[in-house]
Amino acid sequence: MIEIQLMLQVGLAGLFFIIAIATDLSKQRIPNNLCLVAIFCGFAINGYFAQLNGLLLASLGFGLAFALLFPIFVIRVLGAGDIKLMMGIGALMGPELLAYSLLYGIAAGAVTSLLLVIWKTGMTGLLKTVRRYWDCIYCKTYFKPEAGEAAGQKVPYAPALAIGWLFACSYNLDFSGVYVQLSHYLGMGA
Repeated sequence: MIEIQLMLQVGLAGLFFIIAIATDLSKQRIPNNLCLVAIFCGFAINGYFAQLNGLLLASLGFGLAFALLFPIFVIRVLGAGDIKLMMGIGALMGPELLAYSLLYGIAAGAVTSLLLVIWKTGMTGLLKTVRRYWDCIYCKTYFKPEAGEAAGQKVPYAPALAIGWLFACSYNLDFSGVYVQLSHYLGMGA
């Protein structure tokens, strides 16, 4: 029964991330309905398969995501949709996998953010930002980003969070059999 639970968790989390990435890249927002469904599924699946312990695990994952990410939202590094999505993933997957997902997601975010900004503004936008930062340091004053500059771009963070989740799952030994089962059911394996 645990294998079914893990398959549901991994399959749903993957689906939630795919939808979140698509909407974050196209509309620069993650729908509230998606986040609410993820949160509900997390509590429902964990509650069904592990009863009170499952609800406790879902609550810890949900709460940890909020506790770690809300301060980052306050300083406007992440959007509210990213936080609500990860609260749903935390409720679905639990606090341990959530913590590793966020750790790997931050590292992936450095790369994906840079690539997305270069894709949007080109190298000239990146160089404008570097020059502006140099001027800020040299003049000891802050200058706002100009139009077309890399620092003025909003970067969707759902792809980085999804990559972090994938890394966290791939390093977790509990999930090795789940990947084989999912690939078999999806017709990708032997």
